[in-house]
Amino acid sequence: MQSTLSLSFSPSSSAAAVSRSHTTRFSLNTSTPLNLRFCGLRPQALAFNASGNHRSSKLPSRPRSQAISAALSANGSPPKFFDYDLLIIGAGVGGHGAALHAVEKGLKTAIVEGDVVGGTCVNRGCVPSKALLAVAGRMRELQNDHHLKSLGLQVSAAGYDRQGVADHAINLASKIRNNLTNSMKALGVDILTGFGKILGPQKVQIGSSDKIVTAKDIIIATGSVPFVPKGIEIDGKTVITSDHALKLEFVPDWIAIVGSGYIGLEFSDVYTALGSEVTFVEALDQLMPGFDPEIGKLAQRVLINPRNIDYQTGVFASKITPARDGKPVRIELIDAKTKEPKDTLEVDAALIATGRAPFTQGLGLENIDVVTQRGFVPVDERMRVIDSNGKLVPHLYCIGDANGKMMLAHAASAQGISVVEQVTGRDHILNHLSVPAACFTHPEISMVGLTEPQAREKGEKEGFEVSVAKTSFKANTKALAENEGEGLAKLIYRPDNGEILGVHIFGLHAADLIHEASNAIALGTRIQDIKLAVHAHPTLSEVLDELFKSAKVKAHASIPVSEPVAV
Repeated sequence: MQSTLSLSFSPSSSAAAVSRSHTTRFSLNTSTPLNLRFCGLRPQALAFNASGNHRSSKLPSRPRSQAISAALSANGSPPKFFDYDLLIIGAGVGGHGAALHAVEKGLKTAIVEGDVVGGTCVNRGCVPSKALLAVAGRMRELQNDHHLKSLGLQVSAAGYDRQGVADHAINLASKIRNNLTNSMKALGVDILTGFGKILGPQKVQIGSSDKIVTAKDIIIATGSVPFVPKGIEIDGKTVITSDHALKLEFVPDWIAIVGSGYIGLEFSDVYTALGSEVTFVEALDQLMPGFDPEIGKLAQRVLINPRNIDYQTGVFASKITPARDGKPVRIELIDAKTKEPKDTLEVDAALIATGRAPFTQGLGLENIDVVTQRGFVPVDERMRVIDSNGKLVPHLYCIGDANGKMMLAHAASAQGISVVEQVTGRDHILNHLSVPAACFTHPEISMVGLTEPQAREKGEKEGFEVSVAKTSFKANTKALAENEGEGLAKLIYRPDNGEILGVHIFGLHAADLIHEASNAIALGTRIQDIKLAVHAHPTLSEVLDELFKSAKVKAHASIPVSEPVAV
């Protein structure tokens, strides 16, 4: 069910920025900057503090619950009094977003972190990877003589310092991590160090000590780790995951990337910009699985074919042996369908980009009769945890990668905010079809909602027509001014009532452009209404303006857009 709630906070409230994918509209009366987000992070992560005009004031909390000392002998029954209103296990982007929203709601909040604050996104994911991709983008610009000459520019040969590039990524992650920590402490969030283990209803053990805390409500937000298939030996030097690659300890002459999804594509952009030759190893029959096929075809023509990249599709890497004793990395390939040996690659390095696996081991889920499904914690549409008998576990929620609904940092943050809304008395269900995603290659790829095949399948099942509209960046003045006309925007919609089913963009700043479509889906805005919106000229936003205007909605369409089913 889609929510269009309108909330109002008093000037004493701290920054109440919410994820751009959040379906709730907020009306705020405060001078604090509210809409600044970084890969799902709250504004406090970017060092807005008590000095100057950017204030971050601590909110008055509700009367604090009487604290008790829980005993292991009482694990089977919930306590009568609680140390905290809300306890969050995991201090990544999802846990951080939930914690700050809980403070805004007046909840006494604690967050448990067994590794480092910021989780995968800040330390080993979206933050350092975007730092590397920023370098890759600059290098591509400086190395593209044809592009520079077309603008009348002349630049001498471009080079880079590998350690300097690595330090840029490391320093950015450190800065954001420290800001996250300081912002939570300033707002009164207790940070408890150690791995959290659920002992029973509303009880969590912190680390290996005897320290046990109780909470009225608990959120699991433990995130994920790189998934490494069987037969692949990781040495952290020549056979690596994205965790290792972000340290950029060396730039190989030839690197194989196993998997051509988001992670693989972004690293192919980085490595080729820095001078590496790349070979993709993809188990499916086509590159870029998961993307809309038409967008994927265009992206392959621009991001792969002209670059120093080759690929093999329909093959598994059945065994990968790290380089040792002067021998290169050895990759044994088998046919994905027949499982027969097909080829052997010998390369300088191999990056395993085969996705991520939930980090849910050791959580003590057995103590509350919860059984994971392929490692994921089962939840309902409100992120409430479901036990082995199909019943809801009272006062226990799971958000982010650990539940597997949508493995994106900003989705985790939106889920956490949704949970806090629920525990403070306002029902809320996040519409995951309104959550955007982006791949930060050069140019970028972004998407929200359904792909064309998914939409047509849904239309066939539910008995409605599906139409498609497209616009090119080559018709956009701003893109042409920057000589970046390569790109396409695609709208998938219902012509009978104007419902937006999906939007996919490939082109300059696609990751920024997608949010107009995302918000339209979240708010249930129909195409016939958004056609009347005004866009500044000349801007890239006019790509979306032309896209919506080109859609052919039936003149009699006045049927309210159906509420999307939560997924």
